[in-house]
Amino acid sequence: MAAPESMNLADLSAADLVRRIAAGQATAAEAVEASLERIARRDPGVNAFSVVLADDARVEAARLDARRATGETTGPLHGVPVAIKEEIDVAGCVTTFGGRGNSTPAAEDGEVVRRLRQAGAVIVGKTRMPEFGQWPFTESVDGGITRNPWDRTRTPGGSSGGSAAAVALGMVPVAIGGDGGGSIRIPAACCGLFGLKPTRGRVTSHPMPHLWFALGTTGPLTRTVLDSALVYDVIRGNVSTDRFTAPEPSTSFIAAAGFDPAPLRIGWSTRPVTRGIRPAREHVQAVQETADLLAGLGHDVREIDPHYPDPTAAFVPQFFGGVREESDLVEHFGRLERRTRQVYRLGSWVTDRVLEAALAAGERVAERANQVFTGFPGQEGVDVLLTPTIGPRPRPVGVLERGGPVSAAAKSAPMIAWTALWNVTGNPAASVPAGLAVDGMPLAVQLVGRIGDETTLLRLSAQIERARPWPLLTGDHGTTS
Repeated sequence: MAAPESMNLADLSAADLVRRIAAGQATAAEAVEASLERIARRDPGVNAFSVVLADDARVEAARLDARRATGETTGPLHGVPVAIKEEIDVAGCVTTFGGRGNSTPAAEDGEVVRRLRQAGAVIVGKTRMPEFGQWPFTESVDGGITRNPWDRTRTPGGSSGGSAAAVALGMVPVAIGGDGGGSIRIPAACCGLFGLKPTRGRVTSHPMPHLWFALGTTGPLTRTVLDSALVYDVIRGNVSTDRFTAPEPSTSFIAAAGFDPAPLRIGWSTRPVTRGIRPAREHVQAVQETADLLAGLGHDVREIDPHYPDPTAAFVPQFFGGVREESDLVEHFGRLERRTRQVYRLGSWVTDRVLEAALAAGERVAERANQVFTGFPGQEGVDVLLTPTIGPRPRPVGVLERGGPVSAAAKSAPMIAWTALWNVTGNPAASVPAGLAVDGMPLAVQLVGRIGDETTLLRLSAQIERARPWPLLTGDHGTTS
């Protein structure tokens, strides 16, 4: 039976939902039913989900309620409906990577999904992505077009666009995405959500030893900073087969999100990372207004020149290498999209030796980029860098309907211009909502921190959230609250 409408379970954050269930004011079954009802009503026309696991989710929710009734200790995500991006294994589901290259269901959950279940989360479905997450637009031959809930004529970004659309419309409070060039932060910016790319190695990639070599990592898209912290405390940590690891933080992420940071040195910049790509004027204004807000909150805020290094020599080989490696792993190479097979051929020059050189180049890029935190001659280092998240406003849908990989890359470049650098370096970076533009679509800014310092970003993001609450979609037709 669906939860009473007055309870609004689907509108609750994950943290609030856990508290309500723990207090006996709701059950996991009611929370899951509210999520499934909302998916059924709101996903048509948006296309966030590729698979809805309604029967499995109901069984799992009933099992969780039965365990709680016997007095068993509940997990930190007890009863929370969660959606999973297509690139992550969920037992019994085909891991499609957004295409048709695989046909055999995964035998077991990926490690991140296993940890979510262990914490009491209920997996309600899998979400759309472009094939192999190559592009910052969630469009594919197999899955069609995923649309932005704020304006269905526009993209939700990508590659975790299905996850972002699902959370933005309140179909789930949490959806797991991946970020290899901005793929958590870009859809978060387009859909008005909080999206933190963690430090490289913070979250296990098992059963894969790495995700696009040094570029990729996994994390949630959420409506609140606290929900992101809650999920990261569940999924972070490594296994022995992970190529990259990160040291444990000094405090839990939940604790970090719970109180304001001490005054910080914050440098802001809207300078281009890539020559010729400049941010939309609305994004420049969002950065400047956020800088003013942070100064008013007591931080030392100043405009700086980050002296960005060029990440191309590191990013491009890893991009091609990642696509080629994942293409080699699928069961039916011939079923991949024509554009993907073209990318595969274009990347034939990326040998193991080239990839090792790219990783070495990435280390040099990271050393130079992180001077923004240690300081340049004549410029003091900062604790946090504030920039645009994306260059243009969210584009109309259908970006990938025409043209090959060169055209797709050209269209993608302005979207990833401020995000991809931090995948090369491994720094944590978050997209934080910054209100609405005159076009009615969300605005966002990016906060970048020192390697390993997600806690400062969570504290600062939560402080911004308290000082400037961001609008969320309510209702079926895009009203805000």
